Amino acid sequence: QVQVVEFGGGLVQPGGSLTLSCAVSGSILSINAMGWYRQAPGKRRELVAVITTGDNTNYADSAKGRFTISRDNAKNTTYLQMNSLKPEDTAVYYCNAQTSLPDYRGSYYHSNDWGQGTQVTVSS
Repeated sequence: QVQVVEFGGGLVQPGGSLTLSCAVSGSILSINAMGWYRQAPGKRRELVAVITTGDNTNYADSAKGRFTISRDNAKNTTYLQMNSLKPEDTAVYYCNAQTSLPDYRGSYYHSNDWGQGTQVTVSS
């Protein structure tokens, strides 16, 4: 019922910049939080950045000062601006959306959904 789609991955040189975007669609009452996670080969998926209602943000230490997360509520879209990229930023980046959806009783329930991931490769 919720679709999460990422855009913007690719190959970039060290020191370069890249912007990822993530669009959420479906029968959504509200988007409570959106976040970016990444998973490098052989490693666990880790949080990169998250933005909640009211534009409160939280970043992994590795992302602080280099990455910026933002959201466009009108478009149900979140962005991750990545600057000063390093080879260790190479990973599959996943978008996560925590939403509230209507249920058949006229109330709501929470949903936690992931995109399919987009590859970011930082290499010369």
